[in-house]
Amino acid sequence: MKLIDRYGRRINYLRISVTDRCNLRCIYCMPESGIVCKRQHEILSYEEILKIVQVGLSLGINKIRITGGEPLVRKDIIKFISTLLKLKGIYDLSLTTNGVLLSEYAKDLFRLGLRRINISLDTLDKEKYKIITKTGNLDKVLEGINKAIKFGFEPVKINVVVMKNINEDEVIEFAKLTFKEPLHVRFIEFMPIGQGIISWQDKFISNVQLKQYCESIGELQEIKNFSNSTTSSIYKFRNAKGTISFISPISDPFCSKCCRLRLTSDGKLRLCLGSDKEINLMQIVRNSTSEQVCFNKLRQQFLIASYLKPKQHTFNSVFSEIFTKNAQTKINMTMCEIGG
Repeated sequence: MKLIDRYGRRINYLRISVTDRCNLRCIYCMPESGIVCKRQHEILSYEEILKIVQVGLSLGINKIRITGGEPLVRKDIIKFISTLLKLKGIYDLSLTTNGVLLSEYAKDLFRLGLRRINISLDTLDKEKYKIITKTGNLDKVLEGINKAIKFGFEPVKINVVVMKNINEDEVIEFAKLTFKEPLHVRFIEFMPIGQGIISWQDKFISNVQLKQYCESIGELQEIKNFSNSTTSSIYKFRNAKGTISFISPISDPFCSKCCRLRLTSDGKLRLCLGSDKEINLMQIVRNSTSEQVCFNKLRQQFLIASYLKPKQHTFNSVFSEIFTKNAQTKINMTMCEIGG
């Protein structure tokens, strides 16, 4: 049996947040003071996550991304990823990290068999990095990226959330990286989630404009079906080693092609990044009377999740509320709580 939602979309992608903790305090993701992180018993254990993953695999989930928070801060994360890599049915396992700890873990991750990695990096300027992240060391992130390239990760993707009057002026510098290294730079539109709701009007800039910036240094050739992406438009400069992508959930929503569910660190199956709908799987995992009962109940909830998955996100209604100064949106969890 496969997960097919009411709109004919096949759901085969599960993003798993293993922690809500992070070693950075990015301005659009988390308050500078941080959040009240969940205690150990309030988040899923690795064993509990594996039970959920096994059910997903039985229903056609074959693509998994490990996220956070910052996944590399969780104890024994390397061992957990090693276990996932041994599961039959996963054809695509990847990791999203802020890169701060990547230089320490890149060799082990590659040795275990992980090949796909995304690094969130919004600036190439050391001082600006301190402003955006509130902490951290840009040199450590760049070292991690270089090691990922050296060890042979492919693709190495750089996720850049572009914000007006903050890092908008670095778009061309990020684009130029694709000439030097086999990096896949992905420009992501600023979204009204968590801290982003407060400042969306001031920071949002459409990828239509960012594409124009990139075209000022050379012709962009569109690449069709690159890595079977359902979320981005992908381009390449002539003679470049890497690619440039534009992920445009606001100006060009990709909801009609969305194939994902999200598992939060506290065991909620979230149906859409831009919606509050979620299903509590932790209760099932911890309260079922037997393994078979647990499996059957989880399977049922996955089927319900695919049925309830909304047709599209609610960001546009959020914008309307912001513009009318009547913001009452429920999308108020931070990205570190939802999972990047």
